[in-house]
Amino acid sequence: MSGPPPPPRTAPPPAPPRAQPPDLLPPGPAPVRPTVDAHIGDASALSEYTIVRRRSDRPGSGWRRAVHLVSGGLVNPGIGSAEERRQELALRVRRPLPGPRQIAVVSMKGGVGKTTVTALLGLVLAEHRGDRIIALDANPDAGTLAERLTGKTDSTVRDLLDGIGDLRSLSDVARFTTLAGRLQVLASEQDPARSEAFDRAEYERVCAVLARFYNVVVTDSGTGMVHSAMDGTLALANGLVVVGSLTIDGASRAAKTLDWLVAHGHGRMVERAVVVLSGDRTSKEIDTDLLVGHFSARCRAVVVVPHDPHLATGGRIELGALRTATSDAFLEIAALVADDFADEPVVAPRVDVLAGRPGDGA
Repeated sequence: MSGPPPPPRTAPPPAPPRAQPPDLLPPGPAPVRPTVDAHIGDASALSEYTIVRRRSDRPGSGWRRAVHLVSGGLVNPGIGSAEERRQELALRVRRPLPGPRQIAVVSMKGGVGKTTVTALLGLVLAEHRGDRIIALDANPDAGTLAERLTGKTDSTVRDLLDGIGDLRSLSDVARFTTLAGRLQVLASEQDPARSEAFDRAEYERVCAVLARFYNVVVTDSGTGMVHSAMDGTLALANGLVVVGSLTIDGASRAAKTLDWLVAHGHGRMVERAVVVLSGDRTSKEIDTDLLVGHFSARCRAVVVVPHDPHLATGGRIELGALRTATSDAFLEIAALVADDFADEPVVAPRVDVLAGRPGDGA
């Protein structure tokens, strides 16, 4: 008589994988970096940031830099999260352009830092990009953009208009501009009696010339929304930066600027706008988070610029004199503006440079 069948044989459990020595462990995932198609655009698309394989970056500040220097480069702790963030923002700023861009910086109220934002946006774009950037002061009331950037207003937009028929090359245009770092600056007319005549047709003629020689034109549009040059600014703009402040009146005026733009058919532009709130003049009683939430619901992005003693003087602006937090804020603003560069540009009306009317002269 046979006994009970033997229990079924089961395979022994697989042995746990042998741990690899630390030096053979596969590397962790590389930090995510914005991608730039190096096959698109002009020569500015080819740079260290797009074609060089990333090595272990050398730290540029803080204890990491100190360790790197003291060790003679033998110990490299790498960069921190703040530096990595700056590198990512800088790479976004360098995004290739499919065509020329007009960036309008606007505000319904003066004294909120609009000229400061225009100046620093232009400086940061020019500092990080390899193409041609110009800041244009379209203020009909003797604007201060050139004074804040170069201290010179010897030649103005009015002088350029007087000789516009003879502008055949970049060097011809450069006779009417001044240089702040790598940024070209075109001053507004300083004589109030003449500057009042700067209207939409003349603004379009100036921009038609600038678009032939510059990749990005950043326009300080002047105070208010109803003067004639503002019509031209908004008609040609591919991007919009609305400036306010962390005060009741400054925030209210920024909101009313958005209301005016929507009411006059610029709703799409408002949705893609970047709102900049200056902290040069504010109070602890202001609910900053509430203001940021309000504008975030209406626009693409909001950036708060902290108080900076260098900017608060109202004098000539130097990038190297900014606090780190302020510099980081404007790098973020420039990156947000450049994020729209990937889209096809809005086709602006062609303007007859000589006659100031639509035509084929541009």
